[in-house]
Amino acid sequence: MRRLHRFGYTAPRRPDTRVRLVPPFPEPGTRLWDALGLSPATALRAARCTGWLGPVLVAVFAGVIRFWHLAHPHDLVFDETYYAKDAWSLLTFGYEGTWPDRTVADPQVLGTPQVIPLSDTGAFLAHPPMGKWMIAPGEWIFGLNPLGWRFMAAVVGTLSVLMLCRIGRRLFRSTALGCLAGTLMAVDGLQYVMSRVALLDIFVMFFVLAAFGCLLVDRDRARAGFAAALPVDEAGFARPDPTTAGRTGTGLRPWRIAAGILLGLAAATKWNGLYFLVFFAVLTVLWDVGSRRLAGARRPYLAVLRKDLGWSALSLVPTAAATYLATWTGWFASDKAYGRHWADDRGGTWSWIPATIRSFWHYEYQVYQFNVGLHSPHRYQSNPWSWLVLGRPVLQYYQSPKAGAQGCHAPAGCVQSVLALGTPLLWWSGCCALAYLLYRWALRRDWRAGAVLCAVAAGYLPWFHYQDRTIFSFYAVAFVPFVCLAVAMTVGAMAGPPGAGRTRRIRGVSAAGVLVLLIIANFVYFLPIYTGDTIPYSAWYSRMWFNAWI
Repeated sequence: MRRLHRFGYTAPRRPDTRVRLVPPFPEPGTRLWDALGLSPATALRAARCTGWLGPVLVAVFAGVIRFWHLAHPHDLVFDETYYAKDAWSLLTFGYEGTWPDRTVADPQVLGTPQVIPLSDTGAFLAHPPMGKWMIAPGEWIFGLNPLGWRFMAAVVGTLSVLMLCRIGRRLFRSTALGCLAGTLMAVDGLQYVMSRVALLDIFVMFFVLAAFGCLLVDRDRARAGFAAALPVDEAGFARPDPTTAGRTGTGLRPWRIAAGILLGLAAATKWNGLYFLVFFAVLTVLWDVGSRRLAGARRPYLAVLRKDLGWSALSLVPTAAATYLATWTGWFASDKAYGRHWADDRGGTWSWIPATIRSFWHYEYQVYQFNVGLHSPHRYQSNPWSWLVLGRPVLQYYQSPKAGAQGCHAPAGCVQSVLALGTPLLWWSGCCALAYLLYRWALRRDWRAGAVLCAVAAGYLPWFHYQDRTIFSFYAVAFVPFVCLAVAMTVGAMAGPPGAGRTRRIRGVSAAGVLVLLIIANFVYFLPIYTGDTIPYSAWYSRMWFNAWI
């Protein structure tokens, strides 16, 4: 078996031998596979099989609980009243039309599409169209009803669990830790609720997570390319070489281009996706610097500036911008969309620019002004300082049926509620995990910790600039996957390193197992207030651990 060089890849003994990534599972020949009595080839196939089987099983579990009674509550929940209708309008006109007053257009009429009072007059919308296009396929299949407008949210919520398992597997080189991260997100209350309502933030999370996964693959392939270009000594180790490290180009990087497309789709869902583009662009540059330094470059930053920065910027920024514009095709192709002809009869300094482009730019400016100027008080708005500790979750649906109505059998009455509350023990553990990752990144130079922290920062820190704006804690769903990765990495550290003694491993694994089981039990306990089930008032109140949750 080939030895592993310091890049984390197998080094070729001959110049024409292909470089292979170290599989993110125990190598054939290690104690695990020897104990099972498997040959190296059989062990490799088994490891690849388990690398998919585990994530698929976790995703199936996540899908079952997300699709279970998905149409309940049979009503428009929170801002579904906007996005469900806009998605239907996109299917009808290709752009967002105008609906009458909510008292006319809400559920009673939405159940009968032939009399839906939708006008083809373009309406002003505060968010780009991609998220509503994501909702639209469910309505096209099932119609304008709760199942229709929530179907795609449940689909991407489930697929994101599968992606997180695979991303965690690649990040940690461990199928177990990858599946643990996916399981944690499967039982997170906030991600669960947002997977069962037709809001936009779950789609931002989906595109961002997919982009992060693409960048991880790009990093591995780029480093494999460096490893293949470096000279190899007689022992089979890749030897750092300043000349090779400073002059070798990385060529076309399709995974980075894919990340640019996905980040463009995230920004085309909600503008906070733009922050992920900025943070991830910086992250990829730092990864390139690290690769060239490890390969032996004397001036890694200069090498990146010469060989990588230009292509990296072209792969991400223009690709994301083109993708963003492509999502507005319905607006450009229409004649009645809002502001479509704003600049037709306007001259001035910029009259040499096509009127359509100027109209689009004006529309975008109006959207920007609306979003930064949104200060209307809301009962469930919250400051981002409180998000990580679940200071003010958003009540998205609430009914209080009396005894004998809607399945209520409690004399004191019942409650049906959908509360966008993260699983408390998971999020509070996540606070500790993020502190641990900060230590690993700052003092131990652990690139995995830095990558996770970068993604959390991209989804969280920008909101501190808008503390006076009307914002809600469920925006945090965009970085939920990375909180779960942080907890999984911390649990792995609790279990102990591979070379730890038997007693240390037993204690660490036991403590980690207890924590995970408590998180799952915590999710099950809060499940009735995530799904809108009818429960006695006393049972609902016992789950309101803090007055700020009511």
